[in-house]
Amino acid sequence: MSANELSTLLWRERELLELLMFKLEEEQLLLTTGKSKWLPFATKEVEQVLVRLRSAGMERTVESAVLAADWGLPDDATLRDLVQHAPSDAWRDIFSSHLAALTSLTAQIAEVRDVNLSYLRAASRATQETLANLTTTAGVYDDRGAPAMASSGAHLFDRRF
Repeated sequence: MSANELSTLLWRERELLELLMFKLEEEQLLLTTGKSKWLPFATKEVEQVLVRLRSAGMERTVESAVLAADWGLPDDATLRDLVQHAPSDAWRDIFSSHLAALTSLTAQIAEVRDVNLSYLRAASRATQETLANLTTTAGVYDDRGAPAMASSGAHLFDRRF
């Protein structure tokens, strides 16, 4: 019975990883199109999926330990261990396909995450360069309202007389 439960939890985890992939790609679209005002919302959605993934991972760990005990393996057996020691070819195939899908999704997520980080770093650099080139000095005007050269700063009194 616990093999069925573990398989169900693995399906749920795969769906959450696909949702995370979607949210990261959504974030990437916002970054590449310059729609940065929506970025906090997308980031919050990514964080919500990550919380759900952590919870699903804990459930999977517990159920894996139960199944490992049923199959005579140590409590800390990995999914790969369960695949290798499955009592039937059917469970070996099922858990093997889960393992392959989880591995593939994790690699894809890492790629999108890395691209998003590079976009964020580039945007941060561009913002820093823009801020560094801003001038903060106030202009000085002469008695006719025309811009004047302020070599020694603004003066309260006109020193030309």
